[in-house]
Amino acid sequence: MWLPAAENLVLSQDVHIWRADLDQPESCQTQLAATLSTDEQARAQRFHFDVHRQRFIVGRGILRNILGRYLGKEPRELEFCYSDRGKPSLGGPHTSVCFNLSHSQSLALYAIARRPIGIDLEYIRPLDDALKLAQRFFSPREYAFIAALPPDQKQKAFFQLWTCKEAYLKATGEGLAGLGQVEVSLTSGGAARLIADNKSQEQNCWFLQPLTPDPNYAAAVAVEGQSQLSCWHFRI
Repeated sequence: MWLPAAENLVLSQDVHIWRADLDQPESCQTQLAATLSTDEQARAQRFHFDVHRQRFIVGRGILRNILGRYLGKEPRELEFCYSDRGKPSLGGPHTSVCFNLSHSQSLALYAIARRPIGIDLEYIRPLDDALKLAQRFFSPREYAFIAALPPDQKQKAFFQLWTCKEAYLKATGEGLAGLGQVEVSLTSGGAARLIADNKSQEQNCWFLQPLTPDPNYAAAVAVEGQSQLSCWHFRI
């Protein structure tokens, strides 16, 4: 259940997931834009379409706002570092707070924890070639799982598996290059389990959870160690 955020946020061993609408009124866009760094403002100006530029500004501004709540900092004071694959993280004295974000269309999700974490969000769009994509990017068992489903369930299952795999790869920092190395099992109850990672022998220590932030979206979060989720709805 997505609830209004508590006033006093405490991040211990649990995981906090935030859901946010990227289509905000102009007044909110202006407020959030003022918190961005010079680099982020420059990145925003490189978007060709206004809607993509505005959603980037809102998305980064919300990220700064959320992290500022945990750290007791003004959003504009935060500084980000980036891995070789472009994954952002907090620098300086705030490295104990880990985060990840994902957006699709007008929706964004943010995951906050004190250990490695990844989150992925996908808009469930029609895919005529879902089986072909599964055969190309998924393991033989994952492909067989989707192929055996009734036609009206294949598309949703494809996106469920995709988000689970990508959330894990974002948590480990591998990125989509490792998609074929990771295997996930979905259960009828809606749970998920990492059953194989050809590059790691530690898959049993990962917590993997599908999410439903909206009926038209599939999402998943992956975090190292068993966790309890708290799901918040962001409001400016």
